[in-house]
Amino acid sequence: MILTVTLNAALDVTYGVDSLRPNTSHRVGTTHRRAGGKGINVARVLAALGHDATVTGLVGGPTGALLREDLRAAGLRDALVPVSGDSRQTVTVVSHEDGDATVFNESGPRVTAQEWRAFTDRFASLVRDCTVVAFCGSLPPGLPSDAYAHLIRVAAGAGAVTVLDTSGSALLDALGAGPDVVKPNTAELAAATGHEDVPAAVTRLRALGARAVVASAGPEGLHAVTPDGSWRAAPPERLTGNPTGAGDACVAALAAGLATGRRWPDILREAVALSAAAVPCPLAGDVDTGVHQLIRTTVTVEDVHAPQPH
Repeated sequence: MILTVTLNAALDVTYGVDSLRPNTSHRVGTTHRRAGGKGINVARVLAALGHDATVTGLVGGPTGALLREDLRAAGLRDALVPVSGDSRQTVTVVSHEDGDATVFNESGPRVTAQEWRAFTDRFASLVRDCTVVAFCGSLPPGLPSDAYAHLIRVAAGAGAVTVLDTSGSALLDALGAGPDVVKPNTAELAAATGHEDVPAAVTRLRALGARAVVASAGPEGLHAVTPDGSWRAAPPERLTGNPTGAGDACVAALAAGLATGRRWPDILREAVALSAAAVPCPLAGDVDTGVHQLIRTTVTVEDVHAPQPH
């Protein structure tokens, strides 16, 4: 089983507008509401690919009830842990004119120490049956910045492979626990390391404890450095649409590939193809299976240099 962890789950609201202009009013053409947060989006993609995935994290209040209802409707296995505060909402405005997305993220409910202990107890039970755990997204208020580090150590102790997709202090404070894979984008890399140069930034994350780093450069593809080697993987063409779910699709591909023991070049090829297949879809967590099948045969994976010691 693959377990996805979304500590700051959300009800995702997506507005479609003809074009997005500052300092003016907009008529919304389409509105979608669904359970979200990065880990939940990852689980949606995994389920669409036929993988056994379970969702856990923290959820509460009326918004949390709507979120859980949507999970049930989607057939996703819900192992979320309740909190007293109301779960957050996110708002994404997608411009049909150019496909650009503007995202507004609420901070989320404040989590008490007792609620955090209840979650860690539940997590320790869930992880015993997992092959891969994907930790995704921001930390809600009230949690320690090393929350992911604690969970990564628990997962590793249970024999699970760990994938981490977060940013800022949550990322930096988790690296000492030795996550198997971290997946920042280039902006998150630069913010965390102070290096604009992607290879230098990746090297820094590995020096701080990450065993492998898969850095996303958006439509340009992925740069990966692992104990087995280093690669660049790129799609054959740039797709237009809503890019907000591309990173989550990439994490789903990484988790699935690690769960099935695939080689890194094959994992990266699938990760690029799934990321690209998310872009034409209006909602994060969805992938276009036709685009996926087409692009997976044309992704280029270049061997950059020999494996690095770690």
